[in-house]
Amino acid sequence: MATKKSVQTSEEEFIESVKDSLDDAEKLLREAAGATGEKAAELRESAMLSLRRTREALYDTQDALLERGRKAARVTDDYVHDNPWQAIGMAGLAGVLIGALIGRR
Repeated sequence: MATKKSVQTSEEEFIESVKDSLDDAEKLLREAAGATGEKAAELRESAMLSLRRTREALYDTQDALLERGRKAARVTDDYVHDNPWQAIGMAGLAGVLIGALIGRR
């Protein structure tokens, strides 16, 4: 299982990559607005390519996050099936704590 530090590092790298890609696309679109003819078409195409890469990276990240969520749900389900009384105890304790917090108001 990935450590918290490695997950945070990869998250920061992904965010930086998306920012760079969007900055590149914005720069290219600004240049295309001032250019005409074939040069403008090339700049627009480069910007669209950059946006497509960003969209693909976002979709890949979404898929990875969904898969991690499914794995967490499976692990939780297995734990509850293997230890039903412990799960009931934890749920009861959580309910008591939430009730106490709500009752304080």
